[in-house]
Amino acid sequence: MPTEDSPQNTVKHWQDCTDVYDFLEQIRLRPGMWLPGGSLGQLQAMLLGYQVAVSVHSANENFNFWEFSQWLKEHLGGTNASYGWAADIERGTPEGSAPVSEFFRLLDIYRAESA
Repeated sequence: MPTEDSPQNTVKHWQDCTDVYDFLEQIRLRPGMWLPGGSLGQLQAMLLGYQVAVSVHSANENFNFWEFSQWLKEHLGGTNASYGWAADIERGTPEGSAPVSEFFRLLDIYRAESA
């Protein structure tokens, strides 16, 4: 969770990211670059690919995508598992708010609760 003077608020190349949270902060800083049209479906696919790559390469990563997805499902009421959490967030985001902003608000809650 970045603060105003946090180094995480600095735009950098994705190859310079140290973990998934660092990468997600880059998406938070420039969501239009990473998620054209603000598509959380694209973000969900990215995170799934990230988790698969971490598993395949036996990387030591402190991010459990499945645990995070389950937390989101429970937090959001699990309205439709076949579409996943991205669709749940998009449907549940109040009018006038951006689903991407809502995702990051939920991510911050998850990280605070998981700390």
